[in-house]
Amino acid sequence: MTDQGFPSAGEGDTIAAVATPPGRGGVGIVRVSGPAVPAIARAMLGHDPQPRHAAYGAFLGTGGEVLDRGIALYFPAPNSYTGEHVLELQGHGGPVVLDRLLRRALALGARPARPGEFTERAFLNGKLDLAQAEAVADLIDSASEEAARSALRALEGAFSRQIDELVERLTRLRVYVEGAIDFPEEEIDFLADDTVIQRLDALRKELDALLEEAHQGCLLREGMQVALAGPPNAGKSSLLNRLAQRDAAIVTEIPGTTRDVLREAIDLDGLPLHVSDTAGLRESGDPVERLGVQRAREEISRADHVLLVVDDTDPEKHDTLRRLLGELPQAVLPAKRTVVCNKIDLSGAPPALRAESLGGEREAVLYLSAKSGAGMELLRERLKETMGYRRSGEGRFMARRRHLDALHRARECLARGRHQLLQFGAGELLAEELRQAQQALGEITGQVHADELLGRIFSAFCIGK
Repeated sequence: MTDQGFPSAGEGDTIAAVATPPGRGGVGIVRVSGPAVPAIARAMLGHDPQPRHAAYGAFLGTGGEVLDRGIALYFPAPNSYTGEHVLELQGHGGPVVLDRLLRRALALGARPARPGEFTERAFLNGKLDLAQAEAVADLIDSASEEAARSALRALEGAFSRQIDELVERLTRLRVYVEGAIDFPEEEIDFLADDTVIQRLDALRKELDALLEEAHQGCLLREGMQVALAGPPNAGKSSLLNRLAQRDAAIVTEIPGTTRDVLREAIDLDGLPLHVSDTAGLRESGDPVERLGVQRAREEISRADHVLLVVDDTDPEKHDTLRRLLGELPQAVLPAKRTVVCNKIDLSGAPPALRAESLGGEREAVLYLSAKSGAGMELLRERLKETMGYRRSGEGRFMARRRHLDALHRARECLARGRHQLLQFGAGELLAEELRQAQQALGEITGQVHADELLGRIFSAFCIGK
């Protein structure tokens, strides 16, 4: 207990944090959650706050001095974000002011919140399932309007409802199968009864559709890493500027202007595009340029897609391309790269995307002009196509790679169960595969979870959320 009679941090497990970003601002928020909130509110406000009522007043220090003035909001349990008593102090957004308010809350029995602990408590108290809790962080981190809309749909339960419906149908099928195993006098012949196979196939079809939507949602969250590579003075920086629709990179006639990796975030019809402009790939005696080339190769290795840019007016273009294609990392397969012949405004070639034989491989070759913009729409469509991205209607939701993994595992379980049934008539093995599929889906919403998984998820949140 503290000297004011409040629960200590360990005993009361009340948490507090600044819930607004670091720095100066017009408004800053300190959030407190836990059993000690009513007593902390009474001490800091000088009275018992009215539930769910915005009240302007003074925030008091230890001796009754005014630390700040602002709006206090009190949400008694269980009707709050975390399901616990919650107090929000909305004061002035200066770091010193917010630090004084936070230290006062900590002195009254709260402890500093861990990253994501408020949302973790909301999950543990049944206010959100795990997919919805992850959508909170995804909404905050959204890199495009489409991503924000999809994250909000996931937060409102669009993804979770589909998972719950699949789990319910799996449960009913498990009951049917296990009932037939436990009560053989019912004489249900799995092979003669088409019901099981029909229901399995319907579940697999729904899982396939959900996987496609989840894949799109994962693209919206993670975006696409694109590396611009090629020899010096091929127009990589001009291409970056055209994609970004602003002068993000310095463009000169001097080869080797770009020495370090320049990154730019671009919204491509809702798909977050993370474009890296790299140093020109060539041998150089300049140690700074050599370091730039080394970093360029590292960036190329990490990219989802590589745009290999060359000057279409260069008479040695094909020799340069063959050399560069031979130097690319083995992981950069033809499907993960596009040859871009730039400067068609000078060469006179028409904008086009076609397959050409280069160095023994059929390569996607795109003719465009970064200067005039001709062929840029072909490039945008090519990038979306290589990632399997499609602009959707209103039903899309945000998803993560762990969701895709769980959905794939669930689908594999159904496929194995179907095979066991048709090949061996093994109802017991089918029942086990159905159980594992149900468990995989339960991991998405948190019906099945491990503490390690929760730790990884919530540690990526900002403090105060």
